[in-house]
Amino acid sequence: MADGPLHGLRVLDVSTILAGPLCAQILGDFGADVVKVEHSTRPDGMRGHGRSKDGHALWWKEVSRNKRTIGLTLSVPEGAEVLLRLAGQSDVLIENFRPGTLEKWGLGPERLHEVNPGLVVVRVTGFGQRGPYAGRAGFGTLAEAMSGFAHLTGEPDGPPTLPAFGLADSVCGIAASSAVMMALFHRERSEDGRGQVIDMSLLEPLMAAVGPSPTVYDQLGVVEMRHGNRSTNNAPRNTYRTSDGYWLAVSTSAQAIAERVMRLVGRPEVIDEPWFADGRGRAEHVELLDELVGGWIGARTRAEVVGAFTEAGAAVAPVYDARDLVEDPHVRETEMLTRVPDPDLGELLMHNVMWRMSKTPGRIRFTGRAHGADTDEVLAGELGYDAAEVAALREKKIIS
Repeated sequence: MADGPLHGLRVLDVSTILAGPLCAQILGDFGADVVKVEHSTRPDGMRGHGRSKDGHALWWKEVSRNKRTIGLTLSVPEGAEVLLRLAGQSDVLIENFRPGTLEKWGLGPERLHEVNPGLVVVRVTGFGQRGPYAGRAGFGTLAEAMSGFAHLTGEPDGPPTLPAFGLADSVCGIAASSAVMMALFHRERSEDGRGQVIDMSLLEPLMAAVGPSPTVYDQLGVVEMRHGNRSTNNAPRNTYRTSDGYWLAVSTSAQAIAERVMRLVGRPEVIDEPWFADGRGRAEHVELLDELVGGWIGARTRAEVVGAFTEAGAAVAPVYDARDLVEDPHVRETEMLTRVPDPDLGELLMHNVMWRMSKTPGRIRFTGRAHGADTDEVLAGELGYDAAEVAALREKKIIS
C-alpha cells in the first residue's frame, strides 16, 4: 500500500480480542503490513464474538482487516523461534498476555530487543505491568467498572450501568495507536534508533475519558453521582421525546447555544436570569429547563424539531440505531461507512478508516482472513523456512 503513511512498517499483532487488535487494525488501515499471530489450534476468541453469517464472524471481518494471519504456538521453543525471526524483521509488536507470560516463553522485551533493538513493544493488559493488580485477569468490563464510568452511568435511582459494547477496549486500542506513533517518532529522532516498551492498561485511558472526578474528590471531597442523561456541567442537556415517538439529544455546552435554545422554545426571558449566565448555574435549574425544552419538543415531530434547531443554529441530534446510521445521508456522503469486497460474503458494509488525511489517506485492502491463511507465505516466503521445515512444524501442530 504505497499510498499509506505507514507503508513499509511491519507490525506483529500477537494480541487477542479487541484492544490490541484494534490498535493493529488502525495501523494496518494506514498502510502498515500487519501479521496477525494466532495460536495454531486455538484461534483468537474474537472469531467467536458477535453475530456471524454463514459461519463467518462479522466483527472479525472488520477488526482483522488489512492483516495477514498465521497460526503459531509460542509456548514451545520452535514456535518462539519463529516469532523471534519475525520480530527481527518488524517495527512493532503488540501483545496482551498477562505480565510474565512472554518472559516465561523466552520472548520478553529484553530478548526481543536482542534480536531487534529498534522494535517497539506494546503490552496491553487490564491493569498494567506492575502494581498489586498486575497479575489479575483484565477485561474491558472490569475497566468500565473501576474507571468510574459505570458509577456515573445510569439513572440516579438505578444501578451502575455498563456499556453494551467494548468501550474500554476501544478507547485503549485507539490510545495505543497514538502511543505507537510517539514511540516510532522517538526512535526516528534518537541517535541509537532503539525501540521502547509501551505499558498500556485498559483502565487508564478510560479513566481519562471519564473526566476529572478524582481531581474533584481530591480538592473538594465530592463524589459525583449518576444523573441519567443530564449533566452537572450545563443544562438543558438531555434526551427528549418527540410527538411521533423518537428521541432527540440536546446539548448546550456553549452559552450561545443555550441562549438560542431558549429563544427557539419561546422562553427568551429565562436568558436574563442571573443563574443562566454559566453552565453550572443552568445545571442547578435543570428541572425548569428540562420542562421548558421537553414540553416544546414533545409537541412536535422529529423532523420539525431537527429542522427548527438546525435553522436556529442550536445543537440537536436524533438517537440513532444501526439502521438509522446506515441510512443517514451525511454518513453516506462522507463515507463513514464503506463497502468492502469479501471472499466469503461477497461484500461487507463496515466502518471506514477512522480519520481522513489529505495527502496520505488510509484504505481497507481486504477483510479479516481465515485462520492460518498466510502461514506458508510468511514462513517460506519471508523467513526462509524450506518446505520440509514448514511441514515438520505443521506436523507438530506448532503452526497451522
